[in-house]
Amino acid sequence: MHPLNLSFAACGFLGIYHLGAATAFLKHGQNMLKTVKAFAGASSGSLVATLLLTAPDKTKECQTFTYKFAEEVRNQTFGAATPGYDFINSLRAGIESILPSNAHEVAENRLFVSITNIRTRENYLVSNFASREDLIKVLLASSFVPVYAGIKAVEYKGEKWMDGGLTNRLPVLPWGRTVTVSPFSGRMDVCPQDNGMSKLHFTLAQQDTTISLANLERLNHALFPPKREKMESLFQNGFNDTVLFLLKENWFEQNSEKQL
Repeated sequence: MHPLNLSFAACGFLGIYHLGAATAFLKHGQNMLKTVKAFAGASSGSLVATLLLTAPDKTKECQTFTYKFAEEVRNQTFGAATPGYDFINSLRAGIESILPSNAHEVAENRLFVSITNIRTRENYLVSNFASREDLIKVLLASSFVPVYAGIKAVEYKGEKWMDGGLTNRLPVLPWGRTVTVSPFSGRMDVCPQDNGMSKLHFTLAQQDTTISLANLERLNHALFPPKREKMESLFQNGFNDTVLFLLKENWFEQNSEKQL
């Protein structure tokens, strides 16, 4: 059997869809997860990839944090870009509360986080983490959208970094099969299947996406989180789309949830 990888796309606050997907993998896809060699992601996708690999027992806690974080941003006059609001600091607090002390050790050579060098505009997939703090910095860098998330870029190893989704939104690793997850409809393994889905696609930062009004609405929700009810619906959509994928691939198990 070829090595199996699992990758989550950049998507801002639509990361709640990824949490729904992660919950479905844990509940109904344990045998599949046991065969996954590497986890990858960009922006909020990298956060869920890290969660699934290093702290699968914290998915509920992460879900609660995401709802509260989204509400916090909604309450700002101009969302995350509101002057004086520290988006990265709030995100760091959430990451620190969820990651275990040995997260960097578990993630070593199994987690691939997409980040973009501000100076060169080149993409890097980071998979080596000297410490838990290094892992946190890389995750924050992958989630840093200039201006939207603040002015001061994330520093890591003497360089300044920004959102990995700007250069590689959905990392596909060069070995085996990479199962891809995205809340945007397109040619991914797990994604929404819109009614009358357009046959027109475009590639943005190495992610293939369908041209549709539904995807434009999703893009808006990625940057400006919708109300709690819609967030809960997106979580359920991620769960349901993943169940359909597991059934299609004959990986579905009934209530297989266990700690990895």
